Amino acid sequence: MAIDPRNPDPSYLSFWRERHICTLTTPRPDGSPHLVPVGVTWDPEAGLARVITNKASRKVANVLAAGPEGARVAVCQVATKRWATLEGRARIRTEPDVVADAVRRHAARYDRTPAENPDRVVIEISVERAMGRA
Repeated sequence: MAIDPRNPDPSYLSFWRERHICTLTTPRPDGSPHLVPVGVTWDPEAGLARVITNKASRKVANVLAAGPEGARVAVCQVATKRWATLEGRARIRTEPDVVADAVRRHAARYDRTPAENPDRVVIEISVERAMGRA
């Protein structure tokens, strides 16, 4: 079911605020999908989903390999019969204030502050499409 990513219904938005492990799918340079478990936060007002990670990760390399326009990616979460997917274009953000904001959002959703990591970056996804059943 298609969802307006800028104006999701309350149950869909609530599902994205619950504590769930998600998956991130990025394209490898050969075009094959790379899928890994991640924590995701979503801010529909800004149109952004965020994943905090280490700058040396394969997912970051995949996004960077896509070039300056970013990589087409998807994040998804599933809980029994409920599921939600956000799709969009990802870019890597390294600015300290952007990273700190993403860490704060992650801590709020997942009820824990991640350990300090000087190599942390943010995969910032400009959400273009949302779908699911929440």
